[in-house]
Amino acid sequence: MQTIDTYIDSNKERFLNELLDLLRIPSVSADPKYKADVARCAETVKQRMMEAGLEKVEVCPTKGHPIVYGEKIVDPTKPTVLVYGHYDVQPPDPMELWHSGPFDPVVKDGMIYARGSADDKGQFYMHFKAIETMMKSGGLPCNVKVMIEGEEEVGSNNLGVFVSANKERLKADVVLISDTAMIANDVPSINTGLRGLSYVEVEVTGPNRDLHSGVYGGAVSNPINALCEMIASLHDKDSRVTIPGFYEAVAELSAAERKALAEAPFNEEDYKKDLGIKEVRGENGYSTEERSSIRPTLDVNGIWGGYIGEGAKTVLPSKAFAKLSMRLVPNQKSAALTKLFTDHFMKIAPPGVTVVVRPHHGGEAAVTPIDSPAYLAASKAMEETFGKKPIPTRGGGSIPIVALFEQELGLKTVLFGFGLDSDNIHSPNEKYGVFNYFQGIRTIPRFFANYAGMMNGKG
Repeated sequence: MQTIDTYIDSNKERFLNELLDLLRIPSVSADPKYKADVARCAETVKQRMMEAGLEKVEVCPTKGHPIVYGEKIVDPTKPTVLVYGHYDVQPPDPMELWHSGPFDPVVKDGMIYARGSADDKGQFYMHFKAIETMMKSGGLPCNVKVMIEGEEEVGSNNLGVFVSANKERLKADVVLISDTAMIANDVPSINTGLRGLSYVEVEVTGPNRDLHSGVYGGAVSNPINALCEMIASLHDKDSRVTIPGFYEAVAELSAAERKALAEAPFNEEDYKKDLGIKEVRGENGYSTEERSSIRPTLDVNGIWGGYIGEGAKTVLPSKAFAKLSMRLVPNQKSAALTKLFTDHFMKIAPPGVTVVVRPHHGGEAAVTPIDSPAYLAASKAMEETFGKKPIPTRGGGSIPIVALFEQELGLKTVLFGFGLDSDNIHSPNEKYGVFNYFQGIRTIPRFFANYAGMMNGKG
């Protein structure tokens, strides 16, 4: 691997500058005003794939934002790795909380500050540079196929259609995804599980128009008050979700499994200090780590209504809105949980208001095996570059494509993330470590070499 490390070291400045150029493109998939930028980003990803040495590279249109695909088949008898990532990013709001422009990347104190730096441009681009490095340093030990989509942050609505229609093209032995986090830079880990997701928007309507709060207040239902009461009722005093049937399908972990998860280093005081909170809160009977990984949740992601501008306006609003997400665990199905929520939320609406629930997107939970050749190859690769064996962990986030790959292609996934929970993904001042970026580029070729050896019976 000395040749690989030498190539990376001699191209570090270029590798970093190329990522910064990619981060300057505001590829926000959720906001239609960025549609042209998303398309421009797809074309840039295509160009970078070709420069890395991939072939049959194309921008594949969908009913939404395009998918970029490329491959390099060095030997049909060798194993094939399917790399997945996404080039779309979250909206940058609130803009006033950024220390620098979200699409004007800044490298400061060893961190790359920009929207998408960790989620997921910095992480998928490691694979491009790792592929280039392998191609320039002796060749690929495995075949590789790369698919980078543009709708992950809005639910990957068109990805399932693409995967189903391209099963032969996407045929592989394992999926490799870098879109998750490690415990710490000196405590490497590999995520072995993800939660599912159900995301909904609710609309509560009272009177047929906004009203003067002095003339009508106290006489008619205020939809904001009603919405707040309804939301507050969704949890009991023990922070358990009150929707009937919510926990019915939950797969409970054994005492031994919970003990194994608890072996991962975690300091609750440091956790609170990092977040600026005085106390943690969550479902009774579970640790902070368990609450954020192996337990289902329901949270409000946004709430609005009435007058929210400068100054005062004494209005009783006609409508109130909220966006809510449920993180789901194995055996819970997103469609079933969305229906449970919808039925319950409609039922608890107080007299005087009407309710509409609009499902947005969802996905299923997934658990990956830790005894497969691919996982063992990833673990060995991390041990080689970090100097210590990575810890298997469960993640709290959702990557719906993991369950989709297993369902449509029969493939398991290795979640080979190099980010940190402190990277502020989805928040202002998102960042990604320069160390993490280059450590990923160094580790990925070692995964390919280890995996090829194991699949050939040499591991």
